[in-house]
Amino acid sequence: MAVRQILQLGNPGLRVMCTPVRSFEAMNLGALRDDLRDTLDDVRKRRGFGRAIAAPQIGRPERVIFLGGDSPLLLVNPAIIQRSRKRITLWDDCFSFPDILVKVKRNLAIDVRYQDSDGKRRTLHAEGSLSELLQHEIDHLDGVLAIDRAIDTRHIVLRSEYEKLQASGERAY
Repeated sequence: MAVRQILQLGNPGLRVMCTPVRSFEAMNLGALRDDLRDTLDDVRKRRGFGRAIAAPQIGRPERVIFLGGDSPLLLVNPAIIQRSRKRITLWDDCFSFPDILVKVKRNLAIDVRYQDSDGKRRTLHAEGSLSELLQHEIDHLDGVLAIDRAIDTRHIVLRSEYEKLQASGERAY
């Protein structure tokens, strides 16, 4: 449908608790899915990264996430119903603050209950990179950003500085 502007850090729209989709007939999920897909594709072309996007990032405060890639998936009203005890530590980034990296801890595996675009209930088991991605996107639906999950303030860095350290063989914290 259209490439939408992505809300940036500081915009209050990123801090809202999104409302669940209740009426699948009343809401045009196809148009929202297309907007999310087109916006994700645009960012990937321009910036070279991106795997998913949440509706509030384009100013839509609904509980909807779009995962791109070879098998695109729309998750409506997703909720984490199970978390592994084992956690991973990683550098996270976000379209809403693309020049910043944040070191966070996430669960290694999760189970997510969601509805598909027809309203059918489904469950997805995710591990590793898919798990951390879904946790990041579901946080968006709750008005939580990766910077809120930083291990500490030393673990929020500019992407350019991180890349300089990586190129020189040094570790960023």
